[in-house]
Amino acid sequence: MKVFGLAGWSGSGKTTLVTKLIPALVRHGLSVSTLKHAHHGFEVDTPGKDSYEHRAAGATEVMVASARRWALMRDLRGEPEPTVADLMRQMAPVDLLLVEGFKREIYEKLEVHRPARGKPLLCHNDPRIVAVASDAPLPGLDLPQLDLNDAEAIATFIIAHCGLEAAANGPPDTEGHG
Repeated sequence: MKVFGLAGWSGSGKTTLVTKLIPALVRHGLSVSTLKHAHHGFEVDTPGKDSYEHRAAGATEVMVASARRWALMRDLRGEPEPTVADLMRQMAPVDLLLVEGFKREIYEKLEVHRPARGKPLLCHNDPRIVAVASDAPLPGLDLPQLDLNDAEAIATFIIAHCGLEAAANGPPDTEGHG
């Protein structure tokens, strides 16, 4: 499973880009999953739901399942925050895992940058950033620059950078149709 990340300051457009990249990558024939870093106090469950009550009663893990999906919630209860590698071990293999956030983790990533937000570029301090997607030109930058509004071009870059061309072309033709 190839791993490729998107890093950037809050409000830079990472989530918007991920939601555009997923269908573009799937159109190329890739299976894609995502892993998103959230703020410390995020909650996916709500008070009054049985699963919430199970956790409130002290269950470390609660799994909710139906015919359509399942979800596992684990309360860390003082354990250290898991790494991307720890979390990946919980996921089924796919062609590409897109990681949003976790900017201090060790994997290659694309920086999402909007100069108008006034934040500094992360790529100057992170050698794992291999390209920058921006909504404006960034003169003097020694990395590939991609148009933040062109998800198809960014998907093509990710496919090539991760060496996923064969997977993106689909399974080999066994009927001899070329």
